[in-house]
Amino acid sequence: MTPLGHRRLILTRHAKSAWDDPTLSDHDRPLNDRGRRSARALGDWMASRGYEPEEVLCSSARRTQETWAMAAGAPLEVRPLLRIEPGLYHAGPDKMLTILRTASHPTVMMIGHNPGISELAALLPARPPLDPDFRRYPTGATLVVDFQVDSWSEVQPGEGSVMDFVRLDGRH
Repeated sequence: MTPLGHRRLILTRHAKSAWDDPTLSDHDRPLNDRGRRSARALGDWMASRGYEPEEVLCSSARRTQETWAMAAGAPLEVRPLLRIEPGLYHAGPDKMLTILRTASHPTVMMIGHNPGISELAALLPARPPLDPDFRRYPTGATLVVDFQVDSWSEVQPGEGSVMDFVRLDGRH
């Protein structure tokens, strides 16, 4: 739980997806084995650090929904509200921020796609993490950023505080 006047965003790029079926549309591509391992590891990482989303804003793409489904298999104490947001599918940072501002719970996870997600991640914090992978935001990358605001509608670029950044690529 986050205190009053505080909002936490867990910003995740979907895990690694499969490219082995040329008949599938981009929207319908599933995770590959590495992606499934990575998404499970993401859930374990979140649970171990107490990053428990109360609301999940997830792109309508299959790979983002599977990323959440695998991460949600971890022993999380909270079962969040899941909102499938078609507008997050390949959205730019402005559209993503607009959708984030409609969130209703203090701790929100947003699962989306590059390049929009890396662009949003770069815009939100006052100081970005010093991780060399941050700018490219590889599959499975997750930023945890806090805002001192009472409502998501008040979130502004450059006002977040980075709490954590991780890349879980499923190779472990």
